[in-house]
Amino acid sequence: MRNAGLAAALLAALAVPALAQEDGPGPNLEVVISGESNGTIIIDMLSDVAPLHVAQITALAEQGAYDDVAFHRVIDGFMAQTGDVEHGKSGSDMRRAGTGGSDLPDLPAEFSDVPYERGIVGMARSQNPDSANSQFFIMFDQGSFLNGQYTVVGRVIEGMEVVDAIKRGTGANGAVVGAPDRMSSVKVLR
Repeated sequence: MRNAGLAAALLAALAVPALAQEDGPGPNLEVVISGESNGTIIIDMLSDVAPLHVAQITALAEQGAYDDVAFHRVIDGFMAQTGDVEHGKSGSDMRRAGTGGSDLPDLPAEFSDVPYERGIVGMARSQNPDSANSQFFIMFDQGSFLNGQYTVVGRVIEGMEVVDAIKRGTGANGAVVGAPDRMSSVKVLR
């Protein structure tokens, strides 16, 4: 890994047990979704592919930061985006959803050769490849144009029918109008 020193420092700063590459994928996230879609999905986090990103997502989940966060951008046939822990909770100005992150630092890209296929979970970011923070998206279908451009952090291993039922957004950017579906709770399964 080219950023080994940064990885060790970030993992220590996050106070999360190191997710060594030899340990393989995991942990899993249990995400309960409510709204038009109701049910539970299980995401296998790929710590062997993106250890820094998995550590950050895991730390946020353990803090409860993802609980009650909206799926603010959902594009039919493409993906459902969530994870704005700053502007995506109930009572927030949903016009700002998608513009925030967390109190943790942005992360350096951990691009891989894992292809963007149905059920893959990737990190959202700005134009800067090293700007991923808390937001992530789940693919409804393949998106090969994302390969090598966005960090892959996991894959849905249970509940894709729940993902498929998430309320869709409108317009070119897929902004969800009205009451969005939400991650009611996100728990780390070790």
